[in-house]
Amino acid sequence: QVQLVESGGGLVQAGGSLRLSCTASGRTFSLYTMGWFRQAPGKEREFVSSINWSGGNTDYATSVKGRFTISRENAKNTVYLQMNGLKPEDTAVYYCATPRGPYGNRLVSANEYHYWGQGTQVTVSS
Repeated sequence: QVQLVESGGGLVQAGGSLRLSCTASGRTFSLYTMGWFRQAPGKEREFVSSINWSGGNTDYATSVKGRFTISRENAKNTVYLQMNGLKPEDTAVYYCATPRGPYGNRLVSANEYHYWGQGTQVTVSS
């Protein structure tokens, strides 16, 4: 049973930083792409960032490129999302996700992911 547990959300002022973590269990973490998505009230879930199984390829939504950095630490079964220069429009519930199959690459669509965490709230005040 694959489980994903996010942490690190909170309330921060505009311009501030947060680091989200997502720890996975239930299978060999290092073989799978990991992704971050977010959903704001009244909006659809949207892609934020992904990192492939080897860590060699990363993708970012245009809205976060240059401000957010995704990374993974396979020894800890954990993926991180460092968020700098936060804006009020970044306010959302952030979810980590992983696909069903291994060795995925450039996965940027929610329907390419199968397992999801419970989400962590990020609120950016102006």
